[in-house]
Amino acid sequence: MKKLITNVAVISCLAFTAQQVSAQKVVVNREVETTNDGKMLLGNQLKDQFLKAPYADWYVKEHDEYAMDQKAINDLKKDKINSYNITVFMGTWCEDSHRDFPRLMKILEEVKYPENKLTIIAVNRKKESPTGDEGRYNIQKVPTIIVEKYGKEIGRIIEMPTTGYIERDLVNILKKDDQSVINEILK
Repeated sequence: MKKLITNVAVISCLAFTAQQVSAQKVVVNREVETTNDGKMLLGNQLKDQFLKAPYADWYVKEHDEYAMDQKAINDLKKDKINSYNITVFMGTWCEDSHRDFPRLMKILEEVKYPENKLTIIAVNRKKESPTGDEGRYNIQKVPTIIVEKYGKEIGRIIEMPTTGYIERDLVNILKKDDQSVINEILK
């Protein structure tokens, strides 16, 4: 009987610990004050955070002034970009992020991309975040835009789009995914 009670107690403690670990929440919209860079976002962020000072100074201007490639936008809609997950690593201290992150957001707004399929992770100058996701994704430069489907990476845009347009690079990633599906079928 004593052994049974001990086993029940141990199992109860393990279950309670597992529940506590899974109940931990990811902090969203964390902002830190740095000596060299002033205010900086760190970790998981929501789009609205970039509409606040001091981030709105660069975000709104780049977002509003960016002229999208409408053909590429139409291709993204046709290729169902909304069925993919996107994770973007960026730095609020980084000029490339200041340019390309607002552009990406404007593109996603235009294609009516669901916000719940987008993960925005802000990193510090060492490319680190509180959750350590940068290690899992092997982030070396920012911004890095990662496109995934069914938990598998399809492609990424690192630091700046190779075509000069994020939307064109995204179309190329989706076309590559379509081609890989066709190749699987033909094997």
